[in-house]
Amino acid sequence: MSINATLFVQAIVFAILVWFTMKFVWPPLAAALDERAQKIADGLAAADKAKSELAAANQRVDAELATSRNETAARLADAERRALTIIEEAKARATEEGNKIIAAAKAEAEQQTVNARETLREQVAALAVKGAEQILRKEVNAGVHADLLNRLKTEL
Repeated sequence: MSINATLFVQAIVFAILVWFTMKFVWPPLAAALDERAQKIADGLAAADKAKSELAAANQRVDAELATSRNETAARLADAERRALTIIEEAKARATEEGNKIIAAAKAEAEQQTVNARETLREQVAALAVKGAEQILRKEVNAGVHADLLNRLKTEL
């Protein structure tokens, strides 16, 4: 065989090989490459979507944290106000109770003063009666009577 015929046959075989490759080998390879490119694109899109969702979730978390901090601060302020109110009420009750105790003590002191005066009056009356008995037992003498009255005054 001549070189031209060999070259021609090889060209025909090459053309058949190219046709066979284009018909049966290249489409599955192209489909696999396209599928792989699509998976990569989907993965990148999913990664971008996940990144944006993560950013949105972080923003929601930050917002929730800010809300929680505000609520906590409000609750603490409310608790402090309540504590101050309770303390003021307790002080008022204590002052009122102290005033009641002071009033009771004053009333008791007044009662004791009244009792002491009554006792003193009874003793004065008893001394007056004693003095009158002593005056009546002795004879009527102005000087002695004056002396007895002076001693009675000193005893009172």
